[in-house]
Amino acid sequence: MLPNFTYERPGSVDEALEHGSSEGAVLHAGGTDLLGCLRDGVFSAKKVVSLSGLEELRGISPTRDGGLRVGALTTLTGVASDPTIAERYTVLAQAAASAASPQLRNQGTIGGNICQRPRCWYFRGDWHCLRKGGDTCYAIAGENHFHCIFGGSGCYIVHPSDTAPALQALGASVRIASRSGSRTVPIESFFLLPADDIQRENLLEPGELVTEVLLPPVASGTRSVYRKVRDRGAWDFALAGLAAVVTMPGDSVETASLVLSGVAPKPWRAAEAEGALTGARLDAETIARVVAASVAGALPLEHNGYKVALVRGLMEETLRALA
Repeated sequence: MLPNFTYERPGSVDEALEHGSSEGAVLHAGGTDLLGCLRDGVFSAKKVVSLSGLEELRGISPTRDGGLRVGALTTLTGVASDPTIAERYTVLAQAAASAASPQLRNQGTIGGNICQRPRCWYFRGDWHCLRKGGDTCYAIAGENHFHCIFGGSGCYIVHPSDTAPALQALGASVRIASRSGSRTVPIESFFLLPADDIQRENLLEPGELVTEVLLPPVASGTRSVYRKVRDRGAWDFALAGLAAVVTMPGDSVETASLVLSGVAPKPWRAAEAEGALTGARLDAETIARVVAASVAGALPLEHNGYKVALVRGLMEETLRALA
């Protein structure tokens, strides 16, 4: 059952920020995650501030530098079906299309997708875990089949977003508004590990709002893809995923960005694998080196060691497709 709260539907970003700065306020975009969290008692709210009336936060438009602006309230369906994104930012279109179900993609927004809370069943359940202010991560000795193999430090969640790793691989930024002004942050710096803050997944402060996502221009010779392994073919989160963006103006890879999903508390950059790929020909020998480097530093828990093999398989399959 949903708790009691007041409901506000502001008509401007400034008004939304004013309401969102009050104690106990939460922002409501598509609501596909927020309302479930409130219903299940993951957190509470004194006030729900709906953003549905803020048309300036919707839509996709070109920027002066040749990139794209994607409003934070643009639906995942809108992102996946946009012809410019599909052609130039293919990895993002594929990631958005792979999220959830058609009904949820029609309602869920790109801003909400990157800001959603963890799907760990201990966090979502009745356990007072570390992320909710307790003193225990129950996943360590519990059911940890779906938890992280990279970046865990006391808390072993995985970040649930599909669009976030694609945006990071593309070098996107997010614009954040507050009552004191706005700032633009590279999306790679937007997310936090448990070692940074055990109770937050991103650097948003109370009263701040993501207003848009900024995509940089695409270099000539860029190829990109998002691949995702899940239990079911639809309406499921990634057991492991890979957003890959490479530029190949000739026979060799000039730049490479390889970002994993479903295996870490934030989108996980496979830096060693990128290093093994950059400057090399995309042949069988290179792919073998990149595959081996892609799992460097993995520390699986008792029940999720299979994710190491998934990452290796995803990396090999993806690079062969890009070649």
